Amino acid sequence: MIELLRTNDVVVISFVEALMRDAGIGCFVADQNMSVMDGSLGILPRRVMIDAARADEARRILTDAGVGAEMREG
Repeated sequence: MIELLRTNDVVVISFVEALMRDAGIGCFVADQNMSVMDGSLGILPRRVMIDAARADEARRILTDAGVGAEMREG
């Protein structure tokens, strides 16, 4: 598993999850329960993790959808 993106924006996370689901790419959101630690302020970013074998495809999908700037380097 690799980190595809990291953000505090729950709308972006939801959008990326939908894009990955539609493409048949399994993903999960790490750190989504960390809001308990920051008092539900949304300070700590959440990470969208995907299978490394499909990283290029996932990055292409995010770029085509207009959220490529949100991706992590690598």
